[in-house]
Amino acid sequence: MYIVLLGLPGAGKGTQAAIIKEKTGLPHVTTGELFRENIRAGTELGKKAQPFVESGRLVPNELTIGMLLDRIAQPDCAGGCMFDGFPRNTEQAEALDEALSSAGKQIDKAIYIPVATDELVRRLAGRWSCPQCGAVYHETNQPPRRQAGSRAHPP
Repeated sequence: MYIVLLGLPGAGKGTQAAIIKEKTGLPHVTTGELFRENIRAGTELGKKAQPFVESGRLVPNELTIGMLLDRIAQPDCAGGCMFDGFPRNTEQAEALDEALSSAGKQIDKAIYIPVATDELVRRLAGRWSCPQCGAVYHETNQPPRRQAGSRAHPP
């Protein structure tokens, strides 16, 4: 099963993905994690994406699509996965559809998570992320066990 989780930043896509993963075992594929993994591994795509990520700009479609297609070709995604942060536009959606179609597969569900603007602002204003591992915390809903700057930063 292939699932696309849609919603604005802070809508809860990652939270819902964790619940779905626990119940189904489907891998959770996020573009943010793909960028971090490829940059850490020094892949060609990672090297090209790094300046965009470091400057806070959107990574171009060709790089994002390339990383995603490499990821879904991995054995753990053979039976499906959840996409979070992808597709962001028509070009990405068409590339995903084409890749899955060529393998005789398709998107089974697209789930949109609506959240009121004031709630999104509240969630995002309290959000922290670890620059080393990418773990996401919230100052009240899910604070880190250790303060920023400590050597260990488990969730």
